[in-house]
Amino acid sequence: MDNWLKICIVVVFAVATTGNEEATPAKLLFSKQILNKYLVEGMDIVIKYSLFNVGGTAALDVQVADNTFGPQDFEVVGGQLKVTIDRIPPGSNATHVVVVRPSKYGYFNFTAAEVSYLPSEDAAEAFVGLSSEPGQGAIVPFKEYDRKFSPHLLDWLSFAVMSMPSLVLPYALWYSSKTKYEAIMTQKKDK
Repeated sequence: MDNWLKICIVVVFAVATTGNEEATPAKLLFSKQILNKYLVEGMDIVIKYSLFNVGGTAALDVQVADNTFGPQDFEVVGGQLKVTIDRIPPGSNATHVVVVRPSKYGYFNFTAAEVSYLPSEDAAEAFVGLSSEPGQGAIVPFKEYDRKFSPHLLDWLSFAVMSMPSLVLPYALWYSSKTKYEAIMTQKKDK
């Protein structure tokens, strides 16, 4: 649903800007997405930043900064939280991915990232904008995640060991009576 809304916004801006003969300044649509299904303490969280230029000219000196992930709560594993892109041509996009690892569990507010760019080559003042906001997310403790999603091999092994007597004893009784019965039958056939 959220992706359809973004696509519709891009299409509306693209249609609105195609009819003009004069070059319109660059306009960036900026989204921030958390790609993980589960947010777990000590495990990687992938954040994707997408920039779409729906304007008629190139966006220059694009600077993306995300101050959401402080060093006391998160460790940056891959990528950078502050990125500079030289230019984004009209009608194109740019993406950036950051991987962070949370050091604590609990509820966390994922706020918007900030973008600043020059809308044209002769612009003196940079435009500043904010990305979409993923909102609040629950980072679960690793123990809880592991308890829910681990293969529980030790549990299954202990179950197998505990269920062995209920399977082995009846089989042993059946096998001993079978061998006794076969021995009696062979003795009767020999006589």
